[in-house]
Amino acid sequence: MPQQLAPELRDLQQEIEGYARDYGLDFFDVIFEVLDWEEINEIAAYGGYPARYPYWRFGMEYYALSKSYAYGLQKIYEMVINNDPCYAYLLAANPIVDQKLVMAHVYGHCDFFKNNYSFAHTNRKMVDEMANHATRVRRYMENFGEDEVETFLDICHSLDNLIDYNAPHIRRRRREDAHEDDPGHPGRKRQPRRLAAKEYMEDYINPEDALLAEAERLEEEEKRDEHFPQNPEKDILLFLLEYAPLANWQRDLLGIIREEAYYFAPQGRTKIMNEGWASYWHSTIMTERALHDSELIDYADHHSGTVATQPGRLNPYKLGLELYRDMEERWNKGRHGLEWETCDDYEVRKSWDTGAGEGREKIFQVRAFYNDVTFIDEFLTPEFCHKHKLFVYDYNEATDQYQISSRSFDEIKRALLFQLTNFGQPWVYVRDGNHLNRGELMLWHRYEGVPIRLDYAREVLENLFFIWKRPVHLETYDDDRPVVLTYDGTEHSSEDRSED
Repeated sequence: MPQQLAPELRDLQQEIEGYARDYGLDFFDVIFEVLDWEEINEIAAYGGYPARYPYWRFGMEYYALSKSYAYGLQKIYEMVINNDPCYAYLLAANPIVDQKLVMAHVYGHCDFFKNNYSFAHTNRKMVDEMANHATRVRRYMENFGEDEVETFLDICHSLDNLIDYNAPHIRRRRREDAHEDDPGHPGRKRQPRRLAAKEYMEDYINPEDALLAEAERLEEEEKRDEHFPQNPEKDILLFLLEYAPLANWQRDLLGIIREEAYYFAPQGRTKIMNEGWASYWHSTIMTERALHDSELIDYADHHSGTVATQPGRLNPYKLGLELYRDMEERWNKGRHGLEWETCDDYEVRKSWDTGAGEGREKIFQVRAFYNDVTFIDEFLTPEFCHKHKLFVYDYNEATDQYQISSRSFDEIKRALLFQLTNFGQPWVYVRDGNHLNRGELMLWHRYEGVPIRLDYAREVLENLFFIWKRPVHLETYDDDRPVVLTYDGTEHSSEDRSED
């Protein structure tokens, strides 16, 4: 069971919180709980939430975490939840220097959760909502059986990335909000054209039979031209919720998965910024205020382990931390703007320092308004890549090894942005919910030069068929050839559209 903070830890929390507020961090109240290694692994398996619905995947995650801890492969130092109040968990076995580091790191996360725009639309009472979800799922398991509910949960979880990650920040005009005078208004029917005529000639110039026939023709034409949905729909889960033939309990479960997917999405979209921000502040608080001389070696050892980079892997803690530090230095020395960008004298750039001192203000501003894609796009520089020895690597079939393929700044930046945009996943939309007027589902893959994994695509089509109950199609590319993949509930097929 969670333990109340001992007096020593309570005093430590007040100390670290005071330092964080002195630096200008702004956060909801933070509640720390102390757990042993089994308890913290259990909560980590549930995504940080102590009350979630029973599901086999959570059990597998707990088993993997427990084995990793037992064999010394990994150790959970902290967990923190985007909630009001924020809940954070401390590992009971950690020494005091680690508890200090973790608390400082947590306050950085809590400031980011509260102030970054990506989290503005998230549910700040998600701990309670997760418990509500668990209650509903358990009730459905009692009513319909664990196997049937878990099977449906498997389907839903396999599709939980088919949402529109930008939807919370976009206000689209609803059909009923469109102005009725707008000829493009979807609710406004096209009327037969009446020829100008005197009143006594109206029946001869615009005969009623001809007008009715024209009205029927226009109605049939609109039905042929009507798209359902009218525009490609990125939020596929929402489309399924509104139109798929689901039982009420299934619709509720799909809604739960979609709600949780949108809640967790900002954490994926800001992983580098969020971890970098927390690392920046635990480093600043520890080295400038909280660290005692006797704790220096232990702190340096554990901090270096956090920001260490393994070959072939991106460490968000390290990249985010170094970008914030680089940005702070640049804005402190005025190394930005037109004059800096147009200066091509190496010696002048090397000694450039206007004494602007705006670095700390700048990183707070960036923390509020950016996500990982815009963060990398704007603040990754050639100098940064050179300093940190960044490169792009590829697999060489001739040598059967991975090797450096480019040190070009443009290539490095492009690779990072491609990996981060839409989480590196393909852009897929619903194009037609009544394909061929047979109630079939047509999806569209926005092709950007990288082919889709056909084995993954076929499994997704199978799961979509399970929900849609009608054949499902996907327009995509295979070896740069346009194809339509189809699953009809029995078998897969592929139609080459190269000549269309």
